[in-house]
Amino acid sequence: MHSFIHRHQAKIKGVLSGWDRMRFRGTLRAIAHAWGMKHFLMAAGVYLKDFKGYVEHVSRQVCQATTRLVDQAKRPLVYLPASKGAKEAKALEIARRDGVTHGLIAVFSTVELCWSFNLVEHPQTGFKDIRAGKRKCLHYYHYFLDPDFGLMHARVQTWLPFTIHVCLNGRERLARQLNQAGLPYVKRDNCFVDVSDFAKAQALLDAQTQYKWAPWLEQIARRVQPAHTAIFGDKPLSYYWSINESEFATDLAFRSGADLASLYPQLVRHGIEGLSSYDVLRYLGRKQPQHCPTADVLTEYRVRPEGICVKHRVNQNVIKMYDKEQSVLRVETVINNPEDFKVYRTAEGDDNGTPQWRKMRKGLADIERRAEVSQTANHRYLTGMASVDEKTPLGKLATPLCRPVKWQGRRARALNPLAEVDARLLTAINHGEFAINGFRNRDLRPLLFGDTPVDAVEAKRQSAAVTRLLRLLRAHRLITKVSHTHRYKLNEHRRSTLVALLAARQADTAALLRAG
Repeated sequence: MHSFIHRHQAKIKGVLSGWDRMRFRGTLRAIAHAWGMKHFLMAAGVYLKDFKGYVEHVSRQVCQATTRLVDQAKRPLVYLPASKGAKEAKALEIARRDGVTHGLIAVFSTVELCWSFNLVEHPQTGFKDIRAGKRKCLHYYHYFLDPDFGLMHARVQTWLPFTIHVCLNGRERLARQLNQAGLPYVKRDNCFVDVSDFAKAQALLDAQTQYKWAPWLEQIARRVQPAHTAIFGDKPLSYYWSINESEFATDLAFRSGADLASLYPQLVRHGIEGLSSYDVLRYLGRKQPQHCPTADVLTEYRVRPEGICVKHRVNQNVIKMYDKEQSVLRVETVINNPEDFKVYRTAEGDDNGTPQWRKMRKGLADIERRAEVSQTANHRYLTGMASVDEKTPLGKLATPLCRPVKWQGRRARALNPLAEVDARLLTAINHGEFAINGFRNRDLRPLLFGDTPVDAVEAKRQSAAVTRLLRLLRAHRLITKVSHTHRYKLNEHRRSTLVALLAARQADTAALLRAG
């Protein structure tokens, strides 16, 4: 990222990196599975034959408590016949209409899918049992203006096991912190186009990772689930909080919209062609076009201030780039599946054990590592974008790669970026989705040999061939191995070389003659 900022430092006012939208999930783990629910019913003295009646009873308790809550607050309870809709826009409209500046704005109710339980009967024995699965039930969306996090909402499931989702935005909290600190700023939507002191604002964003989330989320749960004590009073159950989805954004505030407008079309083109991403372009607020030539992109970009988004997706995790509010370049990492990443920790439940690199969890315990991974992905992506408008002669960039080298005492052949085999290899390791978490041998195989199923012998041959190619890339210092893993990542100081070579390979003769 520093190379991108250095290249465009005359146009950039400041940089802010931190949490954007976050969605926490509160789960009553003791009753979140069929076995736990049966034991809970036994402790409560509820027979399986009475399961349906009991569930309906406690669901009515939740609905009645919510109705009393909105009546006491003198706020509206609005039923939405369609679950999909601009609930946030409706909440803001109600807040403006009623002059709400703090506290509950409104509660929306709607029927949506949830994970719950059903009573089933064995077809042969006739015995009843509880089975977990998807079903529909009523949900409540509590929208309110929180003193710390501004506009946010909590989604409450009215059917057992009463799962709660809390959605908020880290930028909203930053705005309130800047107000308290007396630091002027200009904020549009959920991004800051200007801050009087970017360094202090960044320090406030960094501190959000160490925020005591669990106690605060528990307070939110008690606020939006007032029937909890009545239902579980003599059988206390507390929520386990995890991060269902997180967005970590790096915003570069340009001095003017014109500065970003002159650069962004090149970044878009590079994100689509240079990073080898397919079907990643979409127009914000518009239906995706049938084709994406550069002219169409530039036309749509200039007409719509929301701009263009380039997105790279791998296994539910996303890294994307777009321009916001005309003068802010945002790169954002979205993590939905943290198991793709590693965290150095002991085994869960064994605090005195030996730390190892293990799968990242959704729980709050790994939130700092989640922020670190997201930040690194954003930085890596922006470093790749620094190669746009590279002025170094192509010959000077390519010379080191086009010579044989020695690595670990053995000779490695020269690379030929214009040859089909090497070009395919360089294109594969430059895929945009690999900027999130690197790549493995198995990730390159379908890109190099196709995704047609093969037998065990051919799979082993392909794996060995990719291993030799990885050794070749490491010898030329194009990639490095991630410690304690089977993953590799592209060396950032080599990315501009790689992008330039791939672009030159695609250039037509007339373009090269004009450049000469």
